[in-house]
Amino acid sequence: MPWLVIYTKPRTELRVAEALKKMGIAVYCPVVQEIRQWSDRKKKITTPLFKSYVFVHLEAQQRNQVFKVPGVVNYLFWLGKPAEVRDEEIRAIKKWNENDEIDQWQVEDLSPGDRITISNGVFKNQEAFIKHIGKKRMRLLLPSLGYAINVRIREAVS
Repeated sequence: MPWLVIYTKPRTELRVAEALKKMGIAVYCPVVQEIRQWSDRKKKITTPLFKSYVFVHLEAQQRNQVFKVPGVVNYLFWLGKPAEVRDEEIRAIKKWNENDEIDQWQVEDLSPGDRITISNGVFKNQEAFIKHIGKKRMRLLLPSLGYAINVRIREAVS
């Protein structure tokens, strides 16, 4: 029984997921914590990782039940059939989402123009030049590949 992807109305993902859970349907809606800045305050909010998408795990005969929930638009289709997501992919998303806590980094000894070696990720062991440093991300220039990339600071310097 594969996971299927439901397309929802904008900003209804969490409500749809909660309503599907109440109906007894296995549902997964990965979320991330973000800090949003308003003119008068900062607030930590929970937002869906995939905008307008919710994953459901149900039998073929139960597929029409999801349309009873307000906010459900349709299933996501791929090659004429509802798109299926393997269990391994859902586990990978869960693992990544659980292990991707917000780190409070303060980069004091690095500055734009410095040369570093990337320590994690796809570009591991690549030499790069720092173009810009933000709070959690850096823009790096990879001269060997001719690319400019944005990376999380912890991937570049941990």
